[in-house]
Amino acid sequence: MDVLSDAIAAMRAGRPYSTLTAADRPWAMPFPAFGGARFHVVVAGRYRLTGLEEPAVLLGPGDAVLFPHGTAHTLETATDGPTEILCGAYQLDQARPHPLIQDLPDVVSLPARADRYPALQASIDLLRHELAEQSPGQDAVLPALLDVLLVQLIRAWFTARAGLQDTGWCVALGDKAIARSLRAMHEDPAHPWTVESLGARADLSRAAFARRFTTLVGLPPLTYLTWWRLTTAAHLLQTTDAPLSAVAQRSGYGSAYAFANAFKREYGVSAGRYRHQRRTDHQHITEWVPGEAEVEV
Repeated sequence: MDVLSDAIAAMRAGRPYSTLTAADRPWAMPFPAFGGARFHVVVAGRYRLTGLEEPAVLLGPGDAVLFPHGTAHTLETATDGPTEILCGAYQLDQARPHPLIQDLPDVVSLPARADRYPALQASIDLLRHELAEQSPGQDAVLPALLDVLLVQLIRAWFTARAGLQDTGWCVALGDKAIARSLRAMHEDPAHPWTVESLGARADLSRAAFARRFTTLVGLPPLTYLTWWRLTTAAHLLQTTDAPLSAVAQRSGYGSAYAFANAFKREYGVSAGRYRHQRRTDHQHITEWVPGEAEVEV
């Protein structure tokens, strides 16, 4: 998979939630801090977003807002008459966030721009239609649509930030040379990559590649590669029954012994204990009960 897809997959913990809320009278809903990500998209009427460090934000039809780190906030109607809003939440493991997600601000605000974000608008329309229709097969369709919407929200933010930043993941993924090297690491983390071979993928000299990668990503190439290998291993431990030797091999470690030492040094527990603990935690997370503003899909 590509880097953004991998980042989301590595942090996923349970099913997403969503609801389409229509009302004819004023209402307010507090959203407490949440170990995942939330989003709101205004369909009709106007809403006020409060409870943040910055001044209240007024949202109108088509405006979208994403809380990548589950920041607490309050949403209330700010107009008379009918209102409608699309809300949702993604359960993400924030214990070890991917730096791409961590790099996002607490609040990602995307004003309505159908001309600039056509794919985002199409995703919103499809999700709203599916929630409104209650058609057969909805349980299969909604999670996929929510995944698409999360990707489109992040993509739209990267597009909005293009040219406004000199470093960071939105710049790194837009840099063709660095993006090629990142994709190579993600597609085959077990490959014996070196700075020189990664630089060759980027069509840069070893020194030029190392400088550029470190500047944009915030970590040296091999430091990020090690981080991703161990993150891949942790994901395999949570989601498969593969023996530790196979997890070590698929994560780029030549021996189970080397893998065991590296894993314990990074996570503070053995790989076997981590597998048991995280599967227990994952089961607990999937039993999370949504609040009044959300319903499970």
